[in-house]
Amino acid sequence: MATKAKGIRITDDLDEAITRESEVRGKTWSAMTAELLEEAIRMRRVPGIAFVDGPSGRRAVVGGSGLDVWEVIATWRECGGRPDLLRQSYPWLTEAQLRAALSYHEVYPDEIEARLKREEQWTPERVWREQPFSRPGKG
Repeated sequence: MATKAKGIRITDDLDEAITRESEVRGKTWSAMTAELLEEAIRMRRVPGIAFVDGPSGRRAVVGGSGLDVWEVIATWRECGGRPDLLRQSYPWLTEAQLRAALSYHEVYPDEIEARLKREEQWTPERVWREQPFSRPGKG
């Protein structure tokens, strides 16, 4: 994606916080600031969404649940898009949390669809081939 240079005025404390984050994550100050701004905008557009680090990088999660948005969307599809069945699948989530996941997918479908596509590739056979220790024992 194309970028453009912009100048902003920030406090010394904010500059130090961004510098600290960029050093920890091995990113430039500019790249870190852009990532933070992008996540902040996404969280404002879809309240109830948070971002966490994981083995596959930063990802959108349903705040307070530990569930990735893509997981909720995969379940929603398995439920035929029926909200009642989705609620039954996640009885511990609130209506607001479920709506947040569905809304995030609606606003950022490319991100979630790309993740769903990656996850579809992980068949049991592939997992067993790449991680033989995970294959159930015989007998």
